[in-house]
Amino acid sequence: MATLREIIAADLADIVVGDLVLCEVLQGLTSERDAVRIERMLRAFEVEAMTGVEIAVKAAANYRRLRSLGITVRKTIDMLIGTFCIEHGYGLLHADRDYDPMERHLGLQVVR
Repeated sequence: MATLREIIAADLADIVVGDLVLCEVLQGLTSERDAVRIERMLRAFEVEAMTGVEIAVKAAANYRRLRSLGITVRKTIDMLIGTFCIEHGYGLLHADRDYDPMERHLGLQVVR
């Protein structure tokens, strides 16, 4: 899988950072110093709001569709992020197995 650093270096695509992704990345950091540095780096890219009524309803429908196939996505935030990317035609760079069924069954585009 490509890393964000490789994608930036190759200038392969426009990079959009979702506000939910920004939140997940920043909450995973243990030091305030690192959080400030990483936030500054991520804000260099376009940051988009990811949720709203339409995405919430579509994410719930996608969750039900996967459940009907016997697949349970563990985190609601992953359903929201995946659905946002599907609806906007964005490829998602990730390292989370919850996105695999979204790729297989919902058409999520994954950056590799």
